[in-house]
Amino acid sequence: MVTKIGAAVPRAQSPDLPLGLWFGRVAAIRAVLYDFGGVFTRSPFAAMEEGSDDLGLERELVFEVLFGPYDADTDHPWHRLERGEISLVDARAELLALAAGRGLEHDPFTFLSRLAGEDDQRAAVVERARAVKASGVRTALVTNNVAEFGDGWRRMVPVDDLFDVVVDSSQAGVRKPDPAIFGAALDALGVTAADSVFLDDYAGNVAAARRIGLRAILVESDRLRAFDELERLLAETG
Repeated sequence: MVTKIGAAVPRAQSPDLPLGLWFGRVAAIRAVLYDFGGVFTRSPFAAMEEGSDDLGLERELVFEVLFGPYDADTDHPWHRLERGEISLVDARAELLALAAGRGLEHDPFTFLSRLAGEDDQRAAVVERARAVKASGVRTALVTNNVAEFGDGWRRMVPVDDLFDVVVDSSQAGVRKPDPAIFGAALDALGVTAADSVFLDDYAGNVAAARRIGLRAILVESDRLRAFDELERLLAETG
């Protein structure tokens, strides 16, 4: 049974000591928190960069229009979409207006269509995550996502087999990097930041997790390397 987190979201509490250090030793890891896009799929940020390059567009400009200042939580339409405050239709209209105002004639959503392509690492990532859960470690998905995409991403992985808890920003009403979204997952799992680790493909989210005491791993283009690091950490602290 997967626990889904709704609108009531508690604030995360920072541990007294950073990065899981208790009484001079590293706390054993009891829980793993995962991002979705960029961990169980190719990175949406990489897809945006590839699309920008193909069209001869400036990566930074496309990123700013589509995602806004992603390491902050603002009133940018993509952020409000991820918090479930506006519909996909309304967000797309606002993004098209932003794009036009910056001289971009392309629909920003076309850059995300690349995520539907072949992913030669997903099956291996799923099996590695399944093994982590089977070892007795508690698991949660902590995803900035879009309500209208929910059925689609849930068909991509065996959600019930991989996660004890799912915190979807569009249902919880809060998004990374807000510490409250991490707090919601930790509370639902019955663990603390000090005995948990988080995997994400966006450096700003990794930094936000570390600020509240989570150990965190940045997932890069070879996503399996992040699982190598995770497994080493689990072995070292087990």
